[in-house]
Amino acid sequence: MITNLHAAWAWMVILGNAAAGFWCLGAHWWPPLRVRVLWGFVVFMELTIFVQVGMGVYLMAAEGLSAPAMHTFYGFISIVSVAILYAYRTQVRAWQYLLYGFGGLFLMGLGIRALLLA
Repeated sequence: MITNLHAAWAWMVILGNAAAGFWCLGAHWWPPLRVRVLWGFVVFMELTIFVQVGMGVYLMAAEGLSAPAMHTFYGFISIVSVAILYAYRTQVRAWQYLLYGFGGLFLMGLGIRALLLA
């Protein structure tokens, strides 16, 4: 059950972060896209990564399943990437939409890579 949810949730992480990334990139060039709900969506999509990694940790610890080392590496790098994006948000305030735009696409790429290595 959790294994299937982990596999399906991977698509939520990938597609959701892609959508958030493209929305932020669009907001950089087209100000009407700069609405408050954008940041709520970005935060929600980044939190999906923590849920995904949590399910993976549960599967390894409680269910005794094993995953390729690089699969788990990409999961944890995703969490570190979210932390880095958050840490730089005030230093690059003028380019925050680009930061989160390309950051969202980077997170999407990490998700795809982790999925391909599963």
